[in-house]
Amino acid sequence: MLAPKRVKHRKVQKGRRKGQAGRGNDVSFGDYGLIATSEGWVTARQIEAARIAITRKIRKYGRMWIRMFPDKPLTKKPAEVRMGKGKGSPEMWVCNVSRGRMMYEVADVSEELAVEALTRAAHKLPVTTKIIKRGMVVS
Repeated sequence: MLAPKRVKHRKVQKGRRKGQAGRGNDVSFGDYGLIATSEGWVTARQIEAARIAITRKIRKYGRMWIRMFPDKPLTKKPAEVRMGKGKGSPEMWVCNVSRGRMMYEVADVSEELAVEALTRAAHKLPVTTKIIKRGMVVS
């Protein structure tokens, strides 16, 4: 699964998940892309599950790019622990996804195969998505 090799800070604050993606919001590498239409945290496990769904569908014919990386640690306190006593230990890694963020791209496959693969990947993700073609203007 994806995780950073090393980070500056072991624990980070939650932050806010709102706003429009200013970068990484167009089809740069492939012909078709899966773009987020809502905000959310996507965990490393969800990124991997969607990656497997795409690669199983396009097999060896197409190429795929993952355009997000889980670089934010999410902490959790153990079950049945009293309040206070500091922040919990890091449990998982998440990627902060904004509206308009390009998440996956595929190339070298037919349109119906690309749409099917990206639809299967979209079912694995916690954010609402839209499939777009290269050159389409996203509103």
